[in-house]
Amino acid sequence: MSTAVHPNSPPAKSDGGRADDLASARLDRRTLLLASGAAVLGLGGLALARRAWRDSTSTFVAAGQRYDGTLVQTIRDGLAACDLDTRALRGRRVLLKPNLVEPDRSAPHVTTHPAMVLAAAEVFRGFGAEVVVGEAPGHVRDTEIALLNSGLGEALAGAELRFADLNYEPVRWVKNAGGQSPLAGFHFPQSIVEADLVVSMPKMKTHHWVGITGAMKNLYGTLPGIKYGWPKNVLHFAGIPQTVVDINASLPKTIAIVDGITCMEGDGPIMGSPKEMGLVVIGTNSTAVDATLARMMQVDPRQISYLALAEHRLGPLCPKRIEQRGERWQHHVDPFQILDVPHLRGLRQDQGEKVSHLVPPVMPALPGRCPGLARTMRGTC
Repeated sequence: MSTAVHPNSPPAKSDGGRADDLASARLDRRTLLLASGAAVLGLGGLALARRAWRDSTSTFVAAGQRYDGTLVQTIRDGLAACDLDTRALRGRRVLLKPNLVEPDRSAPHVTTHPAMVLAAAEVFRGFGAEVVVGEAPGHVRDTEIALLNSGLGEALAGAELRFADLNYEPVRWVKNAGGQSPLAGFHFPQSIVEADLVVSMPKMKTHHWVGITGAMKNLYGTLPGIKYGWPKNVLHFAGIPQTVVDINASLPKTIAIVDGITCMEGDGPIMGSPKEMGLVVIGTNSTAVDATLARMMQVDPRQISYLALAEHRLGPLCPKRIEQRGERWQHHVDPFQILDVPHLRGLRQDQGEKVSHLVPPVMPALPGRCPGLARTMRGTC
């Protein structure tokens, strides 16, 4: 792990961090909202708070998808179905955040496929947005190697898309708007802070610590290795579920476009096996999107620690509050193999066993606790 500064306190005024930003006469409204943690800048330059968890949201599922297929139209359809105001995107900054955790061209189930990124970029450019692709790989210090090994670098060059290396960009300190971990705030890269919309583009995968990883966990990759290490153990030691929730609460407006075509099961997020699902999943609430992914993996979302913590805070888990658009997720349930370790055995759904009867998993002994998590996980719709 690299040397990482302790992120539990805001930087001093002399370090050019948040204090200087707030004192600067050039401070724009977006940065002020982010720095205060009081609101999220919505599209069209209007302050738009995140939907309260008790509101309904929608998630779009498209089946029969291929990387050489009609991804551009699928993404357009999904965004329209989820009522994203695409007219407000004209002239706005959109950052696409794929998952490049540890790329290998021979293992396309590990990282977001370049075709997904290019299709999303074409869609948002068509809406008149300024598009940048950004990532802070958690296992690769040399981001150029990650771009090469994933094939994304070549794809971006061909499409004349700019890449932001979030591991090494200048940062701004943003107050923790979630308040679930001991961290007072986060050092977000400049490209993240300046984005009007961050699009989480994860791979649909299992995860050896938290069961599954999707739109919310993917946003760990918005935080730089120069501050949080490789891998980002500063965040891990503060509590994985808690920091996942806090990061998502502190970011600008986010939506999700999930690569669920070639997925990963077993020992994810890196060492697992490929699983073909042929899905693209889209939504404007990442909590609801991840809940839908979990259900299609035949996992109860409330057994996923970060989702249980996010419910009542960032978005709904109850299917009654998640309107289905496109395909019905129930038609695409296909159990994912889960790593056979004690803290994940509660995620399994054996034949004939109802998900609602699963025993809540015991999180591994990582520093940081989750107040009220057990109570939340027992909640019902």
